[in-house]
Amino acid sequence: MSMQYLIRSLLFISIMIFFQGALRAQSPAVTTANYSLAERFSPSRLDKMVFDTRVTPHWLPSRNCFWYTYKTSEGTFYYLVEPDKKTKKNLFDNQEMAAMLTLITKDAYDGQHLPTITPKFKETDTAFQFDLTSPATRKTYHLEYNLKTARLSEYTVARDKKPVLLGLYNLSPDSGYAVYAKGYNLFYMDKANYMKVLNNSPRASVVEHQLTRDGSEDYPYGNNIEMERPDSGAAVLPQYPQPAKILWSPDSKKFALLRKDTRKIKPMWVINSLSSPRPTLYTYKYQLPGEVDPTEMELLVFTIASKKIDTIDVKKFTNQKLGLPERVVTTRERTGVTGPDIWLSENPNELYFSRQSRDLHLYDFCSVNLETNKVRVLIEEKMNSYVEVNTPILIHGGKEMIHLSERDGWAHFYLYDNQGNLKRQLTAGAWHCSYDGYAVDEKSGWLYFNGNGHEASEDPYYKHFYKVKLDGTGLTLLNKDNYNHQASLDETQHYFVDNYSRVNTAPKSALRDINGNLVLDLETADLSNLVAAGYKYPEPFKVKADDGVTDIYGVMYKPFDFDSTKSYPVIEYVYPGPQSEHVNKSFSTSMDVTDRLAQLGFVVITLGNRGGSPERSRWYHTYGYGDLRDYGLADKKYAIEQLAVRHKYIDINRVGIFGHSGGGFMSTAALCQYPDFYKVAISSSGNHDNNIYNLPFTEKYNGIKEQPNDKEGPAKFLYEVETNPQIAANLKGHLLLITGDVDYNVNPANTLRMANALIKANKRFDMFILPGQSHNYRNESAEYWFWLISDYFSKHLLGDAIRPVDIPELNRAAMKTPDKKAAN
Repeated sequence: MSMQYLIRSLLFISIMIFFQGALRAQSPAVTTANYSLAERFSPSRLDKMVFDTRVTPHWLPSRNCFWYTYKTSEGTFYYLVEPDKKTKKNLFDNQEMAAMLTLITKDAYDGQHLPTITPKFKETDTAFQFDLTSPATRKTYHLEYNLKTARLSEYTVARDKKPVLLGLYNLSPDSGYAVYAKGYNLFYMDKANYMKVLNNSPRASVVEHQLTRDGSEDYPYGNNIEMERPDSGAAVLPQYPQPAKILWSPDSKKFALLRKDTRKIKPMWVINSLSSPRPTLYTYKYQLPGEVDPTEMELLVFTIASKKIDTIDVKKFTNQKLGLPERVVTTRERTGVTGPDIWLSENPNELYFSRQSRDLHLYDFCSVNLETNKVRVLIEEKMNSYVEVNTPILIHGGKEMIHLSERDGWAHFYLYDNQGNLKRQLTAGAWHCSYDGYAVDEKSGWLYFNGNGHEASEDPYYKHFYKVKLDGTGLTLLNKDNYNHQASLDETQHYFVDNYSRVNTAPKSALRDINGNLVLDLETADLSNLVAAGYKYPEPFKVKADDGVTDIYGVMYKPFDFDSTKSYPVIEYVYPGPQSEHVNKSFSTSMDVTDRLAQLGFVVITLGNRGGSPERSRWYHTYGYGDLRDYGLADKKYAIEQLAVRHKYIDINRVGIFGHSGGGFMSTAALCQYPDFYKVAISSSGNHDNNIYNLPFTEKYNGIKEQPNDKEGPAKFLYEVETNPQIAANLKGHLLLITGDVDYNVNPANTLRMANALIKANKRFDMFILPGQSHNYRNESAEYWFWLISDYFSKHLLGDAIRPVDIPELNRAAMKTPDKKAAN
């Protein structure tokens, strides 16, 4: 783009803003906050207006049909769909089911108010079973419904099992062994003893075998090698089994795991002031960007029969990250709740693993021969910024691999043989492919997958379902309508359920065959209560990025009582990415920071920015590499300037910005970098100082350089990042900082460091701490947070600051229905 073109564009924008300002001088400005309209769409009220918006199919294992539930304003209905017959029918009659349940349990039910029923079909698929606990007597009823006779009956269970135990043991594929962690070490038992545990046999009668003895709290076997969250409740109790993160060989004779020594990783802390009887200090391991890690991740292989442990030498990069890819286990193969967990290779003497350099520029997909322990690199990826890691798909018994790579600037599929030789590229062009919802029909030679950006004249973020032949020909779109789609393919690869919508349409669900032909229309979401309450759809829009070339896509939310003759403040809800842009593409009822905030009297917009979503080109989502603070700000500002030219109801002199987490970081940065443009910012749980945010995120998206050590000792890593405290002195507008005091993700120190910088710069600002809250605000704090930001924007953008001490909207929401017994 030439300098002359840029100057003319900026001049045009300036002139149009001037004339828009003159026009707005004649338009009345909205200056009163409409709290009642915002209250009308609170989460508790939305629960009464919007019910199911998508169909989740539960495919039966013995034949090609599925059941699903769908709730509308008429109640919850259960359906059985038989695709081959192109039929959809009620799984049972609601009124008849209610009558039978009432007769058996003596609790009152009717067709619109059934208890939750989770069918578990028997092998013949002619009947299903479910459990129901009486709310009055707490008795659990074991019930069976016969589809042929339409009758419900009780059945007896010999003795109660402990189904929760199934998730604590990692069963081998042949169900011969169960491996688990206890304390910080690994144990196993054979099938006979595992059955004793399930049948509640006395603990003393169960024989278990200990595999390791040197595990410790910060150097365990089988436990999650990631840092534990302080509120996870994941305390290790030595006497009780814990799930072990292992992968079995397909012949059940070996298993592999990753082990990490975190004893020298320094801790972080938060204090839960609400703990009783005294505040509690939570300590958790947390490696900061640029810090030296003196140990390396280990790959271990265990042989059950001999209890032999092999440590595989996989060292290549300093502080490398290892991955153990897992085979996808179908419903028909499952022996437990989630298992078995099997390693990717179908060869019991071959193990696949991945490794990536700490700067994430280099990635290897490897195999190791477990007879010789020899490692072989099969696929290499090299980039000057981070490599997005995607585990290859093995096909034809492991003779070929399908790999997803961004090597040509877009995410596409490549076919390799099992020796690591590239055979061909399967997809190509300026669009994005994904493993999301993938399947491979090896017999007919088709790859099925979701992709976006391929269809002309559509929002490039809209997902569609495609198929392509393994010879790279025959690319076919399977759901053609101009919506954002989410496809769910059945395991026989004959049909898929297609859920689709846009932000401005009611969600719909359909059943299609594998060629994309419509079999049945299934559901359209019931939004009647929502529309009756005054709901209006938001409006998608497209603007240019600050370069005048790149298309940026967003959504505009207006008050439901919108008056185009008035002028409204505009608020940007922001999230910078790069892993997501937080811009809705489908219909959503998550309204707290979009639709609902707009009801107060604002125009609220969400939009992407260069350096945002990875669902576009690699150039787009790596745009901010090395500039973790400022890369998206110019696009956000320029978008409002363009929208103000288009729409005279947008008051460009009253601009606010708001975000959470990365968005909290961005909103404060915007207020300080463009202090004459943005007037108000609210930043909740922002990572204002990325020197103390987590290593994986910051090193990946900002970049880090390795400095080898010529002498003995670990290498050093150089990390430099721009932070919000560095620009605190630029503040002119109103800033509200919010954080939870037990945020283990973005530690409260981020917010406190920003506050300290503002104090040193002699700036007035506001800060609020939510007691007992971590990164995602929950329970009553979530609603308090919404009204807190509502007050702040209403005061500083609308000039409406008259509020009582009580928050009546919260008081009304907390009101309970009077107790009938007490009333009598």
